[in-house]
Amino acid sequence: MATLLLVTLYEYSPLFYIAVVSLCFLVTAAIVLGWFGFDVPVFLLSHEDSESTVSTPEKLMVQETNPFSLALGSGPACVSDGVLLKPCCLEPCVLSCFWGCEVGALQDVLRTHQQNLRLTSPQHFLEALHHRFHYHQTFYIHSEDEKECHTCIPADQRITDFGPLPRKHYPLVAVLTLAETEARNLYNIVANVIVIHVPDGKYNLSARILFQYLLTSQGYMHELKPLFMSAEGSGEPAGEQMERSPDRGESNWSEEMGRNCVVCQNAAVSRVLLPCRHACVCDSCMLHFQHCPICRAFVLESFSLRPTLQI
Repeated sequence: MATLLLVTLYEYSPLFYIAVVSLCFLVTAAIVLGWFGFDVPVFLLSHEDSESTVSTPEKLMVQETNPFSLALGSGPACVSDGVLLKPCCLEPCVLSCFWGCEVGALQDVLRTHQQNLRLTSPQHFLEALHHRFHYHQTFYIHSEDEKECHTCIPADQRITDFGPLPRKHYPLVAVLTLAETEARNLYNIVANVIVIHVPDGKYNLSARILFQYLLTSQGYMHELKPLFMSAEGSGEPAGEQMERSPDRGESNWSEEMGRNCVVCQNAAVSRVLLPCRHACVCDSCMLHFQHCPICRAFVLESFSLRPTLQI
């Protein structure tokens, strides 16, 4: 009887046909969107699906001691007047400043370190660059000395800019290396390469650190990137503590770790989401979603802020 009624409605009511086709389309679309990781409306999910946990791949992290730290100093910065740099290292170091370093030359240096020659001293970098820069200046940095160093291009070279975009020269490349040979055997990280933008007459973007690379004694290269915490207080990226002095880094990092999870507002933040690098959730809440609660980016993997493996 019910079948006969449905057949009758199907034959004499076009609205019934439209409703069935629309319902099938919605269900199919929800399945396809859910398969590719998009949000599915709650009314299309069953109770069991909404309560299920999400398994996010764990990225294995290794904790290492970085003896180098460099930040931009106070005061204005420009090509004509120079820039203040504030290094602070755990061991005596040498700060080498290369003004107008060619982009290709720096890339060749980094490849050289990875392939055969280990760049562990200022002389190594000087030879590897093959004088493909405008000006070179060197500073000796004492252990945990926070004195600012002023580096600039001599006025007699008459360099006021590095040409139009896209440029073939970085304004400033700073390299930190360990000054003592004995100290190079104590740390896995042997050099820190920092690419710095300095404003000039043709590109007036404020001075800032563009890239940071850590070179290891085994010939590996790691790009140093900041982590982003939830906006509380200054709203400063958590990774900026890497540019501060090492003795204050632990206390600043402890304060960042004390912030609450943005989801449950109860437990402390303990997970970093990748690739967006937002540190905003705890271990428990990490199991219940696939998208970052801050930027809504899809989470490919995550790692703990409390590493257990150390070198």
